[in-house]
Amino acid sequence: MIVQGLRISVTLGLLLTPGIASAQQLDNSQIMSTLGQVKSAAPAVDVALLVEEANANVGKGVAALPNWGKLSELSQLIVEIDFENNSTAIEPKSYRTVGLIADALHHPDLFRYKFLIVGHSSATGTAKHNLELSQKRADAINEALSTTFAVSPDRLFSVGAGEEWPIDPGHPGSADNRRVQLINLGLLK
Repeated sequence: MIVQGLRISVTLGLLLTPGIASAQQLDNSQIMSTLGQVKSAAPAVDVALLVEEANANVGKGVAALPNWGKLSELSQLIVEIDFENNSTAIEPKSYRTVGLIADALHHPDLFRYKFLIVGHSSATGTAKHNLELSQKRADAINEALSTTFAVSPDRLFSVGAGEEWPIDPGHPGSADNRRVQLINLGLLK
C-alpha cells in the first residue's frame, strides 16, 4: 500500500514554510499556543465564498484572491497526516495526531473558537481531481474530529483548495504541497 504524506498545516500566518511537525514532536501545548494566537482584528472569512472561489478558479490559483488572502492572517500550524494513496482514508498511525488536535480543541482556551480545515494537494493529477480530493480529505479530517473525537461540528468547517495554493510553488508536484490546514476562524457567535 502506498501512503502519501498529507500535511495538516496549522502555522502562524504567512509562516507556512517552516518544517512539518511529526506526531512525535507535536504536543497539545504547541497546538494550543499556536492556534490560540488570535488577533482581535482578525478578518471575517466566508467559507461558502471560499468554496465558490476555489471551484471557479480551478487551475488558476487562489492565494491572490481577497478572501483566500485573509486566511494567511489567521493562526495556523503544520502537522503530518497520512492518507492512503489517492484516497480519503486516514492511515491508522495518523489518528494519534488527529487525537492530539482534538484534545487541544477541547481545551478551555480553544473551546470558544471555530476552525477551518483546508485541504490541499500536489499538482500530480488534474486540477479538478485534486480540488475534489482535497475537499474530501478536509471533510475526512472534519468528520474524524467531530465523530471519533467529539469536537462539536458547529465549530468545524472544511474547504478544498486542490493544487491552487501550494506551500512550495517552485515544486508543484512536491509532497509538501499535500496538506490540510487547520485555521482558527475566531470566536463562535
